[in-house]
Amino acid sequence: MHNLYSNKKVIFSLMAPGLIVFVTAILAPIILSTYYGFTNFSGIGASSFIGLENYKTLIHDSVFWTALRNSLLLSIGFICIQHPLAMLTAVKLDKLQGKTEGLFRCIFFIPNVISVAVIAYLWKFIYNPSFGLITKVLRALGYTGQLNPLGAGNAIWAVLLVLIWHGFGWGMLIYYTGVKNIDPVMYEAAAIDGASGSKTFFYITLPLMKPVIQVNVTMAVISALKQMETVYLLTAGGPGNETQFMASYLYKQAFQSYKYGYGNAISVAFIAICLVSTVALNRLFAERGE
Repeated sequence: MHNLYSNKKVIFSLMAPGLIVFVTAILAPIILSTYYGFTNFSGIGASSFIGLENYKTLIHDSVFWTALRNSLLLSIGFICIQHPLAMLTAVKLDKLQGKTEGLFRCIFFIPNVISVAVIAYLWKFIYNPSFGLITKVLRALGYTGQLNPLGAGNAIWAVLLVLIWHGFGWGMLIYYTGVKNIDPVMYEAAAIDGASGSKTFFYITLPLMKPVIQVNVTMAVISALKQMETVYLLTAGGPGNETQFMASYLYKQAFQSYKYGYGNAISVAFIAICLVSTVALNRLFAERGE
């Protein structure tokens, strides 16, 4: 067996399927996208090489910076609102037993198994200024003014609320798995020493959850950067471009405005931002660990 796995032909044959998938599904599209980012290709017909013109336009594109700002706001919402609540919920679920624990775990995860289209249209009805749930509640409380959550000035916060709510189940489930992997002996020892619930959380649960937190935060930042479907179905980036995110703006430029070259320049910037964010988060967690 050792001789078999030391044979270069065998090693290559085992690696070949994964390499083929990586080259055709990831590496080749990135290379093509980088190339088209230097052209004025419209998606149809011929194209010409224009150098860095798309990237110069990108630097001065106010909508691109709005999309990036919205992605950063969503990242902050995930990290500062969704994740603390998800971790606390996971800790509370861990203390439940039997069917009750499984029931609540399923309830919190239900939004993640519902179609994105259903989620978007459900919240459209909730936000409807004429007959939506929010409007009815406000009128029942005596508010007679007009409120349009998806209108100018309000839309970005309404979209952020939907996205934070929709992704809660995944974050909670990952933290729940991390809590379940902590040795119960640690908690028993802390209880014998007289540690309170808050001290147990801050001195045992949080330190031992560091790898899980790192993975979850990194995934949250990347997810915030690549938000597309929910935003597109909920507001299509409107009103104006108030709720544009990087992925939705890329789609708009490439497939609606027929600026395929410019859309690919946005995609290259998008990949670069994702890589920088991932490296920065990994270094941050490494420094915190040291």
